[in-house]
Amino acid sequence: MSLVRLKIKGISYSQTQNGAYALILNEVDGDRKLPIVIGAFEAQSIAIALEKEIKPPRPLTHDLFKNFSDRFDIVVKQVIIHKLVDGVFYSSIICERDKIEEIIDARTSDAIALALRFNAPIFTYKTILDKAGIFLKFSSKDKDKEEGDDSIVVDEILQEGETVEIDPGTTTPYKELSLEELNKELDKAVANEDYEKAAKLRDEISKRN
Repeated sequence: MSLVRLKIKGISYSQTQNGAYALILNEVDGDRKLPIVIGAFEAQSIAIALEKEIKPPRPLTHDLFKNFSDRFDIVVKQVIIHKLVDGVFYSSIICERDKIEEIIDARTSDAIALALRFNAPIFTYKTILDKAGIFLKFSSKDKDKEEGDDSIVVDEILQEGETVEIDPGTTTPYKELSLEELNKELDKAVANEDYEKAAKLRDEISKRN
């Protein structure tokens, strides 16, 4: 079976179901998206890994795993999303130590959080992408619809197994703050280990720069 490389397009959340997030993966050489429902902790961990400028004061669980692996010369070579059963994705982490390769079973959200920290590629099989991949298209002119797209993404995945594209221009409650206020709020969020808020603040700051 042929492998298809994926990249992370974004993370979205549900306004109707607490703690529900969706990780959207995009095939590198195509237009299909693979939506995966993940938990809040994993969403925060992935967001922190994506936001290189946010440094937690203490290591998160996935950071600890990375530090542990580095200490014992274990390298994550790649992650493969290898199975889809009843809407649940199953993944394997391909590791190497002393030129010996090992395969470790893992939740997909954990596997991707680690892949980001090791700069390891993420793959799935073409059969899985054919089954669960979705072409996401809608007009960017419909601004009213875009306002709620980040929550619609997760709600539709949970209810119907479908999704719509995340618009990176979605409004946030931080638009009214000045750049100085945003940076102060970012420092507070990191100090309080509220990484979900920190990631959103960093997004807003990046738009201003």
